[in-house]
Amino acid sequence: MKRFDMIARGTVTRQATGRLVVDTKGQGFTEITDAAADFVREAGVRHGLLTVFCRHTSASLTIQENADPDVRTDLLTALDGLAPRHAGYVHGSEGPDDMPAHLRTLLTDVALTIPLVDGQLALGTWQGIYLIEHRDRPHRREIVLHLAGA
Repeated sequence: MKRFDMIARGTVTRQATGRLVVDTKGQGFTEITDAAADFVREAGVRHGLLTVFCRHTSASLTIQENADPDVRTDLLTALDGLAPRHAGYVHGSEGPDDMPAHLRTLLTDVALTIPLVDGQLALGTWQGIYLIEHRDRPHRREIVLHLAGA
């Protein structure tokens, strides 16, 4: 039998919205866990849900291991195999890295929802929140944060 703790039952729901701007260095992972945790701390919400949303079609979000950087290297290699550059795509007006970037975003996601427990993101021990830049050159990416809870 599973046990479920009821937390914040009957309390007033609060909301907070914020914006995070991330300057990427080109293709790769940029960890944004600390920035998301800072937003939660400043909002003062103890229990609820944090939604993290990427406002782009050639960059995405993921929760992945934050201990061994080789994991992120291998993930980029896998994405290269799933959505290779120079594969004869019709859409190419923004360069050979654009259509593969759209495919990689399709395979990953632009939004994450993370539970908040006792004022902390309920991530696992080795989990981090990452923005994945799928384009070759640096970009300025906008992330919207929305927190709802008590």
